[in-house]
Formats: sequence, C-alpha cells, structure tokens
Amino acid sequence: MGSPQASLLAHLFKGTFAHSTCSSPMDILQGHLLGVEESGKIAFLEPVDEQEKLAKKWGFKASDIRELSNNEFFMPGLVDAHIHAPQYSFAGTRVDLPLLQWLKTYTFPAEARFKDIDFAEEVYTRAVRRTLKNGTTTACYFATIHTDASLLLADIIDKFGQRAFVGKVCMDISESFPEYKETTTESLKETERFVRGILEKKYPRVHPIVTPRFGPSCTEELLSSLGNLAKVHDIHVQSHISESEGEIKLVEKMFPTYQNYTELYDKNNLLTNKTIMAHGCYLSDEELKVFNLKGAAIAHCPNSNISLSSGLLNVKKIQKHNVKLGLGTDVAGGYSASMLDAIRKAIMVSKVLHNNKENETALSLKEVFRLATLGGSQALRLDTVIGNFEVGKEFDALLINTKASDSPFDLFASDTFEDIIQKFLYLGDDRNIEEVYVAGKLVVPFSSSV
Repeated sequence: MGSPQASLLAHLFKGTFAHSTCSSPMDILQGHLLGVEESGKIAFLEPVDEQEKLAKKWGFKASDIRELSNNEFFMPGLVDAHIHAPQYSFAGTRVDLPLLQWLKTYTFPAEARFKDIDFAEEVYTRAVRRTLKNGTTTACYFATIHTDASLLLADIIDKFGQRAFVGKVCMDISESFPEYKETTTESLKETERFVRGILEKKYPRVHPIVTPRFGPSCTEELLSSLGNLAKVHDIHVQSHISESEGEIKLVEKMFPTYQNYTELYDKNNLLTNKTIMAHGCYLSDEELKVFNLKGAAIAHCPNSNISLSSGLLNVKKIQKHNVKLGLGTDVAGGYSASMLDAIRKAIMVSKVLHNNKENETALSLKEVFRLATLGGSQALRLDTVIGNFEVGKEFDALLINTKASDSPFDLFASDTFEDIIQKFLYLGDDRNIEEVYVAGKLVVPFSSSV
C-alpha cells in the first residue's frame, strides 16, 4: 500500500470547514486540509500540520492544493426534507388562506396543470435550478398525481446532479376540487409504475418515495395498499401529519375508529424507519412515543406553518422524545425555496415559543444549522452517506464566499470567524454560495449541458 494514490484524489482544499457532529452542533475547523477521492467520498479532513504525512500517503504536491481565502469556508450541503416541486410555480404568492382553503383554492388547481408535460418540464427545471443555486444538495420532493410528469422530475434532478427522493402524489378523495384525484385502483397502479420506472433507471442519487398526500385525501384502502407497496419495495414514505387543527378535525371525522392521526398511518404500515412526515405541530406525547418507537422522522417547515397560520412546532418537545427531525421549505406553503430562510424561521418560531419561559431556552443558530444539514440527513436515513465532513461520506458541500461581489452583508475587521459564519446564515443568500458539490461533483455553477 506504499504507492502514491494521487490519481484517487479529485479535490484537495485547504482552509476553513464548518460542520455538525452528533456531539457538537457546529465545529469550525480552521487551517484544515480536506481531500476528496475520485469516487466523491471524503478521504481525509486533517489539520494542515499533517500535510507532509498526507502528501506521502495520497501522493499529492503542494501545488495540487486549492487554498481558500480568509473570507471563504466550506459547509455541508443543505437538506430540504419537505418541498412540493410543482408548487414552485406560485411560490411567493397566495399565502392568504388557511391550509384546507389554500389547497382547494390555489394548490389543487395549480397541480392539475401538470398533466401538461411541457409545463411540468419548465416548472421542474426551474425548481431544481433554484434549489441547487440556494445550496439544497438533497431534497425530498412531492410531485403531483401525474406519473409521467413525476418521472420527468426525477430525470431533471438526475441531469442537474442533485440528490433527491421523488414522490408521485396519491389521492383518491378530493371533494373540494374533484377534477384533481385518481381512483383507488389507478393510484396504486400508477404508483407501482412510477416506483418501477425510477428503480429501473438506476439513478445514482434519485430514489422513489411512496407519497399519500395526507390522511383526508386518501381512503383507508389506498393508505393500506400504499403501506404494503412501500414494504414490498423497501422504500421511503412521506406525507403530512397534524399540520393544522382543521386537518386533525377532518381526520377524526373521516376515520373515527382510529385513536389519532398517527395511528391512521401506523396501522396502515406507513409509519416506518424510512418515513418522513411533514409538520407535526399538534402531535401528542403519546403519538411522539410511537414515532420514536417506529424510527419515523418529522420535517419542520416553519415558514409554511406561519404563512398558512397552521401552528407552531415545538422542536424541543420533538427532541425530548428522541424523534429524528429535519427542516423543510414546504414550497409553496412556505414562500421561500431557500433553506437559509427555513433556518431563520426555525429560530424565530423557537424564540416565540420559549419567550420568557422558565427553564426553557430557544434553539440556537448552531442547533438549527445542524437540523438543516446532519439532522436532515438523519431524518432521511442518509446520515451514513452525507450530512457532514466525516471521512468516508460523500462530499456534498457549499463553498461560501462572505465577500462575494454584491454580497448582501458587510464584514468588519473585528469579526471573528464564528461571526462571519453567523452573518452568512442570518443575512446571506445565493450570491454568497460560490460553488455547490454533490458527491464530489461540481453542480453549481451550472454546466452548459444543463
């Protein structure tokens, strides 16, 4: 093994790296060397005084090292644990109604348009470009009920090099907008076609996810059959749960034999260690115990919860029950496709909930940074692959330039490196995200082929 391995290193960076670990919400590693293998996996992350030893082992020269400036740092790619790709077409508008009316008035009519494959291609291309540009290296997407358009979304994601789960939406009940639903048989048949279609493509980083829209849009028969389908293929499941009080009342009315919303999913095999449920604002301690027991995760979508007046999620309560938790933008209920916005809103919601409460503290910026990176990877069961810069994981990373041209914030000589990172997380945007890597491959700036 003494032979040099220079050919195995695709990238070699020297500078500052900020990431989370299970024991620390944010480690800032200054003066470090990070090597990425040709396979896209991280070979090493060591202090620069190990350079000579590393050079001997990996066969690189000092001239192979790309040195970051003092204003630059690498952080892990952001994980959007819940986003509706078709709703990107009206993101930033129409957040003036509560959830159920919002679905009926805006969302279902907008999603019905995705029968038109050309329209779907335009929206999906823009959604993937926008999320990648904003640093989302991994996304958990809802599509629509249209199989071909949903398969197209997977193709577009693969072409751009993003990592993702994609779900064809399933719904056989839609009383508020009857034009947008399937029959039970059709929903199952088309979901099977969708899942097989993606699996047959053998995409390196795009996976199917079984997607009942939410309890009130599905019959018990459909929920149960989808649970079985996920089990047969051993794949992920996503849906919504306890987002608003109106939704919970509707579930109680429609499914009176179930004790609560969680039981509806659980008894139909939809609550597994590969399940991620969006929102969960009103989950009881009893329900959270079931989540913990099953290993199911929650995607916290603070912008959407505020924008649609749905509720406020107490993250500390979720964490007390040891339930896996990630962050989501929930476009377009959440009006921003940027995970930086999700980070900021999560902090604000926590501050509101814990305002002047004894023995309670709000989430810190560092803790929310972890939720947006490592937390999201844990929620999606990808934490052995991505989430931080541990050796052996794939290099999903953002190169941040805090002095980028036209940067939306200013730095001062007195700023520490921690100040600089905080300023980016609170004030930065895509202008500061100079490069985006997924599995060691540079995906932003976009290549001319996409």
